[in-house]
Amino acid sequence: MDVWHFLIGRPLKTSEAESEEIGTSEGLAALSLDALTSVAYGPEAIALVLVTAGAAAIHYLLPISLAIIGLLAILVLSYSQVIDAYPKGGGAYAVSKANLGIGASHLAAAALIVDYVLTVSISIAAGIGALTSAFPVLLPWTLALCLALLAIVTLLNLRGVGESARAFLLPTMVFIVGLLAVLAWGFIHPVGGTSVTHGAVSARAPHVSAFFLMKAFAAGCTALTGVEAIANGVPLFRAPRQVRAKRTEWLLGGLLGVMLLGIALLTTRFQVLPGGNMTLLSKVMAGSVGRSWAFFVVSLAITTVLGLAANTSFGGLPVLASLLARDHFLPQSFAIRGDRLVFERGVWVLAIASAILLIAVNGNTQALIPMFAIGVFTGFTLSQLGMVVHWRQTRPPGWKIRAALNLLGTVATGLATALFVVTKFSQGAWVVVVTVPLLIILFRRVRKYYDRAGRQLRVGVVPPPLKPLPKPVVIVPVSPTLTELTRRALNHALSLSDEVIAVVVLFDENHSDEARRDKAFQEAWRAWDPPVRLVVLRSQYHSVVRPLLRFINTIERRANQRVLVLVPEVVPDSAGASLLHNRIGEAIAHALRRRTDVVIGMVPMHLPDPSKPESPPEPAKV
Repeated sequence: MDVWHFLIGRPLKTSEAESEEIGTSEGLAALSLDALTSVAYGPEAIALVLVTAGAAAIHYLLPISLAIIGLLAILVLSYSQVIDAYPKGGGAYAVSKANLGIGASHLAAAALIVDYVLTVSISIAAGIGALTSAFPVLLPWTLALCLALLAIVTLLNLRGVGESARAFLLPTMVFIVGLLAVLAWGFIHPVGGTSVTHGAVSARAPHVSAFFLMKAFAAGCTALTGVEAIANGVPLFRAPRQVRAKRTEWLLGGLLGVMLLGIALLTTRFQVLPGGNMTLLSKVMAGSVGRSWAFFVVSLAITTVLGLAANTSFGGLPVLASLLARDHFLPQSFAIRGDRLVFERGVWVLAIASAILLIAVNGNTQALIPMFAIGVFTGFTLSQLGMVVHWRQTRPPGWKIRAALNLLGTVATGLATALFVVTKFSQGAWVVVVTVPLLIILFRRVRKYYDRAGRQLRVGVVPPPLKPLPKPVVIVPVSPTLTELTRRALNHALSLSDEVIAVVVLFDENHSDEARRDKAFQEAWRAWDPPVRLVVLRSQYHSVVRPLLRFINTIERRANQRVLVLVPEVVPDSAGASLLHNRIGEAIAHALRRRTDVVIGMVPMHLPDPSKPESPPEPAKV
């Protein structure tokens, strides 16, 4: 077993795909951590806006949190309906494509891709932020810790969604149970109490504008990101998929709502203000249980699951990319499963994009938050608008109530999206506003290419009868020294055609050693005397490719007769050893790749490990 398979596990058979499917509890670990862990930064985002109007404005945190919980309920109900209507996954993309048209589906897909990348980045940055809040000595290592955690999550997802979900299940349960217990203790018998406040806060909230409150509401809506991930990943669940997915969606909504409400109530009770080296959630926890062992255990659990919350995107983006690839809007390689039955290309692209973003912001969570939520709320809006159209078209029993619910959600999330763009544009949201149209352009260019290629390849059209072609003229480039590789290449060439030409390029040099070597080669060739014509090309330049190309152009051929260039190639037993050989075959193939009258073939000769028995010669690859 090689090192790579040691890291990601043995290849899985298609029949073993069921082992990678997930249940309800595993769905929480695999697809819900993004939403659940948003309690670590969502309430703080609201508080940071509110305190700009004065410390007493923190009292608005509770009503704003209640409004967000109300929107959460609408979204959970809406996505439960999406799960029933579109069980093949894809979420907003699938709903938009079916009900709103290609343009809307492209917007939904682009917005979701941006959101997935931001989710990974902000989850990991927030996780490491929680760790450095509890252990400030780690602050100088923030970026390195972020990239290390990203590498771990990527590797686990390359092993398979089911395996990563099972690996994340224990820390997920510790996080949920631990945080709920800490919040409950804060209501029953707080240990820290008001010792975490930054000073007395007025009991009366100041008068602020409606726009200011809407700005705080929009900031707090980052706590709702990830609610759509379960609907996007329905195919990942075990049968009955829709039942398990909806159960997970409802459980997610209930847990998230309770956590948001508890944090808002305790923030007001303890008069906690954001700022300093500790996050708002850490201060609330300290107010509940003090800096006790419980504080550090739950802090470590939060750190762990915040980093693992990136797993939500790793479960969603590869599935979405595979759907786009099947619709010919992304390269088809995104729809190919790897050895572990995961869409590896999507995993790698997500990991690389997230790493670039983390490096760009130096692992700073607050630098990412202004870019966050625009993409996912665009998806929310399109998904619910699409469901309104869906209900009007299908008209099942009670469709008017369902359509009204989705219409209410459309208006709420649409307003929130507009607020994000307006209030956060100059702070970084412009990056999302620019990136989404670029992705849409990419989708359309990819589809345009596939459409053109499909016409030229006549995909789906029965081809005309086959017409036998004359055997090709085979050209074998050989080195100016006879070797076993030369013998094998000429043997293969003679099995393919009666017209075989060996071509050797000699350089015109004044060195007597070179002249003696050239003479010795031609004498050895005459002594060997193979039934193959030898052509000696002389060049004043140290280039094998250019003289070979000129020679190909001079060959006389019958109608429809092609030239086959058969290149002998040494294949060493290791990647390091390959650096010790020239890559003349690659240079020739690159130079001839656009010629329609020339075919490139390779004759590999493996150089096996001396300790192992030699394998039989491999046939030529044309």
